[in-house]
Amino acid sequence: MPVPQLLVLFGSQTGTAQDVSERLGREARRRRLGCQVQALDSYPVVNLIHEPLVIFVCATTGQGDPPDNMKNFWRFIFRKNLPSTALCQMDFAVLGLGDSSYAKFNFVAKKLHRRLLQLGGSALLPVCLGDDQHELGPDAAVDPWLQDLWGKVLGLCPLPPGLDEIPPGVPLPSKFSLLFLHEVPSVGSEGQQVAHPGSREPPSESHPFLAPMISNERVTGPSHFQDVRLIEFDISGSAISFAAGDVVLIQPSNSAAHVQQFCQALGLDPDQLFTLQPREPDVLPPTRLPQPCSMQHLVSQYLDIASVPRRSFFELLACLSLHELEREKLLEFSSAQGQEELFEYCNRPRRTIVEVLCDFPHTAAAIPPDYLLDLIPAIRPRAFSIASSMLTHPSRLQILVAVVQFQTRLKEPRRGLCSSWLASLDPGQGPVRVPLWVQPGSLAFPEMPDVPVIMVGPGTGVAPFRAAIQERVAQDRTRNVLFFGCRWRDQDFYWEAEWQELEKRGCLTLVSAFSREQEQKVYVQHRLRERGPLVWELLDRQGAHFYLAGNAKSMPADVSEALVSIFEEEGGLCSSDAAAYLARLQRTRRLQTETWA
Repeated sequence: MPVPQLLVLFGSQTGTAQDVSERLGREARRRRLGCQVQALDSYPVVNLIHEPLVIFVCATTGQGDPPDNMKNFWRFIFRKNLPSTALCQMDFAVLGLGDSSYAKFNFVAKKLHRRLLQLGGSALLPVCLGDDQHELGPDAAVDPWLQDLWGKVLGLCPLPPGLDEIPPGVPLPSKFSLLFLHEVPSVGSEGQQVAHPGSREPPSESHPFLAPMISNERVTGPSHFQDVRLIEFDISGSAISFAAGDVVLIQPSNSAAHVQQFCQALGLDPDQLFTLQPREPDVLPPTRLPQPCSMQHLVSQYLDIASVPRRSFFELLACLSLHELEREKLLEFSSAQGQEELFEYCNRPRRTIVEVLCDFPHTAAAIPPDYLLDLIPAIRPRAFSIASSMLTHPSRLQILVAVVQFQTRLKEPRRGLCSSWLASLDPGQGPVRVPLWVQPGSLAFPEMPDVPVIMVGPGTGVAPFRAAIQERVAQDRTRNVLFFGCRWRDQDFYWEAEWQELEKRGCLTLVSAFSREQEQKVYVQHRLRERGPLVWELLDRQGAHFYLAGNAKSMPADVSEALVSIFEEEGGLCSSDAAAYLARLQRTRRLQTETWA
């Protein structure tokens, strides 16, 4: 009798939706169900018409956008020519992950749920709305929803006769077995698969370009609270091509100190070589890992040991623990009742995986190496807006990086993995190469030469607009208005001299807001209101495009509010017409945003 099959498809930007999907996969296997877990864009979407049972797990990013790894699926599923009976054989459920502090909370999950119903699918449950803002995080909504889900699924696919569920304390088989090599191969393939200079294929995640770092310069004043770097790479011969609005993805590494700490806690030999053998026929080893691979390479380049562990980490660690007291605590952290305590121990102070393992030394020392890739997620690439134009710097790529560092109740400061790693690299001390590749961003600038552009970029949000202004000036497009905001003119006014030179040449109108230089804080939204007549004239009478980049928390809403106010005051619109005008700008892509948490 064939094993019933469940398909779990996810769209994940930061890894949370993928983690929840893998949890679904494990829970399905415990219920004796065959389960395939895949990113939406790696699944052949035309096969969806044959799938009887599908769970969709979707995050919402930015201002209601789908994650990068489901954008192709998103375009396909909303095609107008899909018949209303296309998915009539499918039972489905949608689990959403979002943040209720944003206006478009769980927008992707809600919209997908409606669309699947329109295409004839049968919903097993109402859409689940996981919320980062809840004191217990998304699990507060996810746990009870999953309990209901398994009730429905087992109604459709009951356990085979004579078989019980596999209990939670029993570890499932690992995805891979690590076969240790006792002799060093005569020809080793240790090292990352990379795109070589002169290659015709543009670099990608599976084949990044090892770009030489040319310079790494701090651009904030010495007394400024934040270290911000302007970093330049040489991309000669890489086949990399980009336009204003594109982003570069960088694959960071763990610090040597963390790697050493991790290997000591687990009793691993960094020089030990191994090959990865999948246990299931449809599972492939990660393309980023060479075969054979060393423990040093696995831990420094692949395992995200500096990330804050998710609940699934504690679930598996509890299964693997042979130490009674430690196992008891781990089981508590992984239970639904222990989520408040886990939040206090782990999430609030941002405790890392390597720190947790040091807190559970007996368990850490007994972890079978086969489970390393099940236990610890892969390091994810980080995206940065490109801050230069190929028309101005043909073989160079520049980024503006705010180095993330903050204090919690833990003694050690918390550091952003990628920004801290980049800041630590010094090309003055010898050659430095960084694995990177480029992909389209969410901002697209007008092709028509006479269309004016208004850009609002406070802080490091100005980075994509420097690329756009360089590109447009090189094409003799001089109708550029930039609203830039920072704290102090003499501390964090990025590219001040460059903007002033462009102003003198008549290529740029610069409006700046220095929030701390007067008693009342002044931000970009205040300057927008002050320049209301100019903004209205450019948008309404001259067809300007409006762009916004920066922190996603409150700034986009504040800028939207300022725009609505301008439409009312300068355009004479009532509040509902002003809101409709703003919505029309967004719908026609004349208002575009790129924001990050």
